[in-house]
Amino acid sequence: MQIIEVPVVIVGAEPAEIATEGASTNSESLTLFLKEMIALVDFLRYIDSYIAHFNISINYNCSVDSAFIDQSNGKWRLLVTNNSSGADEIYEAEFLVVASGENSEEYIPNIKGLESYQGESMHCSKYLNGREMYKKNVLVVGCGNSGMEIAYDLSTWGAYTSIVVRSQVHYFTKEMVYAGMLMLKHFMVDKVDKMMVLMSKLKYGNMFKYGLTRPKEGPFALKIKGGTTPTIDVGCIEKIKKGKVKVYPGISSIKEGKVVKFVDGQHAHFDAIIFATGYKTNVLKWLKDYKNLFNENGMPKPSYPNHWKGEHGIYSAGFSKRGLEGISFDAKKIANDINFTFVTAQTTR
Repeated sequence: MQIIEVPVVIVGAEPAEIATEGASTNSESLTLFLKEMIALVDFLRYIDSYIAHFNISINYNCSVDSAFIDQSNGKWRLLVTNNSSGADEIYEAEFLVVASGENSEEYIPNIKGLESYQGESMHCSKYLNGREMYKKNVLVVGCGNSGMEIAYDLSTWGAYTSIVVRSQVHYFTKEMVYAGMLMLKHFMVDKVDKMMVLMSKLKYGNMFKYGLTRPKEGPFALKIKGGTTPTIDVGCIEKIKKGKVKVYPGISSIKEGKVVKFVDGQHAHFDAIIFATGYKTNVLKWLKDYKNLFNENGMPKPSYPNHWKGEHGIYSAGFSKRGLEGISFDAKKIANDINFTFVTAQTTR
């Protein structure tokens, strides 16, 4: 089988890899693997113009089965399946940019008894709307943006809706979040956070009796510290207040049939469970020589801001838990470092 040699390979299908491509001034020498097609027409048009502008070479609908260091020459070797043609391909590169992101695979927690649950269960990525859930008892697990939006939608469609809120959570209207982002341009984070919490309290009041408590640390501080995003309320808080959506604590186990037991001893019958429990990285499934940069959880071993570069020509983009700002930081660092290596190599010839 022919080996396709390129200087740099970027693996992924999220903003991080596109940004890394565009940030590079040597983008004609890069190869990018997109692991799935994105259907949004407007977004695709934007991507098409971006690709054309930076002259980016993309291999669509490809799966990277494994990536490892070829001991014979020290380069990265990638075994790739072209899902369109069914052909197997081999790529070899001096540099490997892992840009598959923190959220590349659905995450469902390991709950005792879940395998024997007799109702319908799904990850929120499979949820379309609550039309089929009318008059059914439905439990949403997770109180982030997806969980709150789905709980609101289910209730609107007439489902008897409950939501698991296991931890403390900040919640705001989108207008509040926008105002906070504007204030961050002029004020320190701690001052903005105090204003955000005050606005939330004035809008929603004390939600403790409904099962919701706010973290002691402010929303933007939490975002900067560990990537925790505040929840943007689309109407779910009001439904919680009115008793249209019931709040439960964490799940202890699932009993026979469709009975869910909670950590406070309560138990209830549910026809369906929807897991809005986020996503996880899948790096360790295909990156064999991951220890040059990643830990056993598939995340970079160095902490921010040194997380983006490892040994033997491996980089990570989109793993800082800092959203688009973190992706922009990674892309520029990686592109500059690779370009510096190219320029140094050319001047020493």
